[in-house]
Amino acid sequence: MRRRIVMSMLAGATLLASALFGTGAAAAQAADIPAEFGTDWHDPVTAAPPVERPHTTSCRVTLADARFRDFTPYRGEYTPPQGCGDHWSKVVLRLDGKVKGRQYDRLGYLHVGGVEILRTSTPEPSPDGIAWHVEKDVTRYSDTFRTPQDVEMLIGNVVDDTYTGVIDVHVTLTFYAGRPAQRTPDRVLTLADTPDGTTLTTPRNSERIVAEVYATGSGGGCEEFWYLTVADPASYSCKADHGPYREVQIKVDGQLAGIAAPFPNVWTGGWSNPFLWYVVPAPGAFDVRPIDYDLTPFAGLLNDGRPHRVEVSVVGVPAGQSGWSAPVNVLVWQDAHRAHVTGALTQNAATDLTNSSTYTPGSENRVNTEAGHRLTVSGYLDTSHGRVTTTVTRTLANTSVHRWTDGENTDGLDATWSDDQTVTVGGHGPARTTRTDRTYTMNGATTIGTDDRLRTVLTLGDRASVTEHGGRRTAWSRLDDTYSGDAAYTINVPRDQRHAVGTSRERYRLYGSDGCYDRSLTTVQGVLTEDRERC
Repeated sequence: MRRRIVMSMLAGATLLASALFGTGAAAAQAADIPAEFGTDWHDPVTAAPPVERPHTTSCRVTLADARFRDFTPYRGEYTPPQGCGDHWSKVVLRLDGKVKGRQYDRLGYLHVGGVEILRTSTPEPSPDGIAWHVEKDVTRYSDTFRTPQDVEMLIGNVVDDTYTGVIDVHVTLTFYAGRPAQRTPDRVLTLADTPDGTTLTTPRNSERIVAEVYATGSGGGCEEFWYLTVADPASYSCKADHGPYREVQIKVDGQLAGIAAPFPNVWTGGWSNPFLWYVVPAPGAFDVRPIDYDLTPFAGLLNDGRPHRVEVSVVGVPAGQSGWSAPVNVLVWQDAHRAHVTGALTQNAATDLTNSSTYTPGSENRVNTEAGHRLTVSGYLDTSHGRVTTTVTRTLANTSVHRWTDGENTDGLDATWSDDQTVTVGGHGPARTTRTDRTYTMNGATTIGTDDRLRTVLTLGDRASVTEHGGRRTAWSRLDDTYSGDAAYTINVPRDQRHAVGTSRERYRLYGSDGCYDRSLTTVQGVLTEDRERC
């Protein structure tokens, strides 16, 4: 049975290569595709769009040159660019990395003036070495970039006789002169550590406040795979008191201010099968997207000039268990014509959090989970342009079916998370409403045969729908970023005896009132066989 599966994958790889021959500049000849993974493969690449850059004067600043061998952070100094002014139409971060030998996937961060501007993970290298890069629009942090700042970067790593890969990175910021298309935050703040916890002090004339949280489950323990955890009495290796439901909450002075579903990040060693990710990583693995919380309903409370307690927690993590990181930046827009903007929180209503996780034992054990939560907060501000009311409603839902056999030789999950938010801002003119519906999906299984052949088949989805209404103007966009992979190798043998095979594919589609982007990538045994753009 196992041999038929592997031979089918090999035959399918040859047919796929023939079908895709000539579809893109990077497509490989069928004869170039090896029968199995070798000691080298195509450099990592994602189907996500590159950052669009304006055609204006630009200036480049180096943020970091570092070689990570251990858990020692890189520390340096940032100096603002010369020759591009102090307001920029766009600021683009670029990380170039390279590594060779043997190494695990590693998680990293980059701070400028204490502000986290990038959270990333690394690809696992080939023996011959790989190179990759990450681009990110960081224009929203312009306030931080206007003055000299300390720089800290860390990609924690272990280098020894077995894990030989030293992670070499070079990071730059490129500044483009001009005014941005949208108003950037006037201030970018971080939380202060105090004996009572973390606190935030905002300017007294804040008229919009958004917190962003780079929430990631990691560390190599069970919280890296939180979506697979089960509660007693289920017989599974990763336990959590109430099962796999996780929710990232933010509170202001003890009041629930925001809820969100964490993105189910899969790093490049995930699902016990690095051959899935060698060329095409899972969505968001190299550029972790922060969770945004609109805290404007709390601005009337926060604008009193005093520090306020702000806490972020992850619901569902067993007490005392580590594995989550959740750094916070706070973006603030100020009223230029008023020194003090007053207001009040008028509504803060949450439903009871539902979380049902049912275990059914058998030859194939099963846990069914259904969970959800809803929060509405509303408040007003008396600004220089009149009273403005902001109402934020966020609704979360999670359903999953986890199946596994004794010994976990078969381990599968079919899960969906939804995170829907509506923000309505009303004043003297027409109300502006922004609705954002996000859906994350994960459907796959890992099996180990009697011949120690491990196979993983997995599909991941990141989808979003955004609609903005304001008077007669309507703007909309739709995102569908889908990854699928199928890879197999022999476990418990030296690397050169694994006889690994695998295909992976990503299609990233983004379309709407501003245009269209559509790109597909396909790989076979580490060879890029398709790189196609449709828009």
